[in-house]
Amino acid sequence: MNIVMVTNTYLPHVGGVANSVHAFAEAYRQRGHTVTVMAPEFENMPESESDVIRVPAIQNFNGSDFSISLPVTPMVTRKVKALQPDLIHSHHPFLLGDTALRMATALGKPLVFTYHTMYEHYTHYVPADSPTIRRFAKQLATEYCNLCDHVVAPSESVRDLLRERGVETPVSVVPTGIDPDRFAGGDGAAFRAQWEIPRNRIVAGHVGRLAPEKNGVFLANALVGFIRANPERHGALIVGSGASERDMRRIFELAGVSDRALFTGKLTGRDLANAYRAMDFFAFASTTETQGMVLAEAMAAGNPVVALDAPGAREIVHDKKNGRLVMSQEIGPFLDVLVWMAERTSNEMKALREEARRTAKGVSIDHCADAALDVYESVLARAGVARMREPDPWETMRTRLHREWEIWSERFSALETALTDEEDEKKG
Repeated sequence: MNIVMVTNTYLPHVGGVANSVHAFAEAYRQRGHTVTVMAPEFENMPESESDVIRVPAIQNFNGSDFSISLPVTPMVTRKVKALQPDLIHSHHPFLLGDTALRMATALGKPLVFTYHTMYEHYTHYVPADSPTIRRFAKQLATEYCNLCDHVVAPSESVRDLLRERGVETPVSVVPTGIDPDRFAGGDGAAFRAQWEIPRNRIVAGHVGRLAPEKNGVFLANALVGFIRANPERHGALIVGSGASERDMRRIFELAGVSDRALFTGKLTGRDLANAYRAMDFFAFASTTETQGMVLAEAMAAGNPVVALDAPGAREIVHDKKNGRLVMSQEIGPFLDVLVWMAERTSNEMKALREEARRTAKGVSIDHCADAALDVYESVLARAGVARMREPDPWETMRTRLHREWEIWSERFSALETALTDEEDEKKG
């Protein structure tokens, strides 16, 4: 197959979507498929890249880590057309997502979309954020799904949510896979020695972007309580950076336990694998995820996970088997479970670790890539008859005009729904 993947975030940006696109692209190539990624320009990009088409972009939009792509030039469009793709896979419902819709229509190719993100939880990056904007973002993503030929949901929870919101397009569940061996092979002892973490310290760890939508302040407050429960033995390891880092650091400082909380910033490659292995267990408080990618990475390193019950986490964390799933959204119960985890005997921890590793192997990139390719094959089979017909220039023009009308209708429909809900709230 010849596949074009269109995404608003990609390497060297560090994030779930960027990592997912890269992991699947590499897995497809290893299976003999051709994959080209269309993505915005980012700072510190490689000077030369193969199989990547970059689109000019505004960097660090509104103080975030994201790029906002500018309108696609005719030259970029010609490059994609010259590739003669069999299928286009979009990873966002806006910006380059619109470009993916237009290209798929112009080329007469199927469009697959992965619903990576609960977009309504990210509107604080948009100026003039409001409940109306959040409703608009949610409805916009729903309308986009219904313009695609197939939707991929990273978890069962997301699939069910899309159905509840009115998505009628076929939906398949395919998680983003990981390479379990990569994270199982880290050197935790070397990491502890490098960062001067005592060998007998019980470390609750976390990896991720430190941003408001990730519930970092909640996590920091819970970890403060965990450290205070046994100041001589308990500690925290936080890998990542972002807008919430200053607030999180301040929480530890005000509590007088900042010497027990290590912030390393972003880590990648071998350093990240070593960090995972240096943890005794993993703590995760986000409720806005579509899947538990970092949870799978942590489990591959042998870390049981403590997580709030939410989409993404509930699919991978099995309570008292490979970790703990905390049903309450309050800090107290979450803290109690952190302390519970630290009090397990060596045999109990061994059992939790073994089950965590088994869980991680079930979401390997090899398994998930095969499942995704099966989705592609089914989409292409459904589109096969249409692809075999000789294109009619007038029909092609009508189709493109109709798709343009659908794109703008999608926007107006989402806005109308958001504004109508706002009026209903005021009346109610």
